[in-house]
Amino acid sequence: MEKVKVAVVGCGMISPVYLRNMKELFSILDVVAVSNRTRAKAEEAAKKFDIPKVLTLDEVAADPEIELVVNLTPTDVHAEIIRKMLLAGKHVYTEKTMTADIEDARELVKLADEKGLYLGCAPDTVLGASVQTARWAVDHGMIGTVTSCAVTINRNQALNSELFTFLRGNGGSLPYDVGIYYLAALLCVLGPVVKVTAFGAPMPVHQRQFMFREGDQESWQIPGNNLVSGSMMFANGAIGSIHMDGNTTGNERHLLRIYGTEGILEMGDPNKFGDPVKLFKPENPPCDLPLTHGYNGRGQGGTELGGGCRGAGVAEMAYAIRQGRPHRMSKEMAYHAMEVLHGFDVSAETGSVYTLESTFSMPPLKEGYYSTMWGGYARADAECSLME
Repeated sequence: MEKVKVAVVGCGMISPVYLRNMKELFSILDVVAVSNRTRAKAEEAAKKFDIPKVLTLDEVAADPEIELVVNLTPTDVHAEIIRKMLLAGKHVYTEKTMTADIEDARELVKLADEKGLYLGCAPDTVLGASVQTARWAVDHGMIGTVTSCAVTINRNQALNSELFTFLRGNGGSLPYDVGIYYLAALLCVLGPVVKVTAFGAPMPVHQRQFMFREGDQESWQIPGNNLVSGSMMFANGAIGSIHMDGNTTGNERHLLRIYGTEGILEMGDPNKFGDPVKLFKPENPPCDLPLTHGYNGRGQGGTELGGGCRGAGVAEMAYAIRQGRPHRMSKEMAYHAMEVLHGFDVSAETGSVYTLESTFSMPPLKEGYYSTMWGGYARADAECSLME
């Protein structure tokens, strides 16, 4: 199968993980160019990962060799870059969330449809072994009929924004920056949401605590609600609760459970690819389910692969392009996740129940393909799961 030629736009913190994986883990991808607002960073990435071209944004758009653009820029510039590349006839895969604004996202979904182009969006952690194993367990009735689900996640997002300044803009609040991993995992396992309701609160104005950067701002406030406590009604009848608190302190703690009539699943961190999936059944002690899928976030010798298997969504989309079929990390799923978060904000502001207009469909990956074998000392056939 002919490789898909890829350009990466944005050479910031997450880019080394994507570049490494797209070069080493996925044979369908051929990374031919990188681009960054600061050219020196793009040149550094090109040298480190042996990428032939360093281009401006306009040059990426004009290059006839490039079919797919992977957008790793901050969320508040996603819409501008995605629009430019779609208008240039490029397929686009973007880091989460699709945009910082629901109206921009709706416009881009429409534009991609009009152009007949693929538009995909992270987090592709949902293609990892943990979430796909949970999906398999639910689909095969291991916990009976799903009745409900619950998520809690906390971070000191204000302190994080001292280190990572991109969090100070639109899309930097906890629900959009981190909560999206938990929401995407639930959507992958349980399907679309039909109604939401929520309470919310913004981050207090933050006074700088540390001298990380000379001349840095003395104070700032991340836009939007940094604390959300919400409820969801899924199309399958399950009811979910989600609590995301970015205004607290201490280390991150999380909980993700799916409750059924015959058992309970407890998932690990959905920001990782291979955390355990625990099954609770009556009359039995809790047990870790064997992982049914590959992309478990581990590399040579079974050691943890820093950053996991990010890029799996890009590769799956590349196979879909070549095979002329829908892809899993679709614009419809990404837009639906954004509408859930938007619905939380609307409900928190108005006190009303928000009814979603969007929906999506995401088939699971085929089970039985794995990332490693013989204790992690040999690469296995996980990429085959992306081809179907």
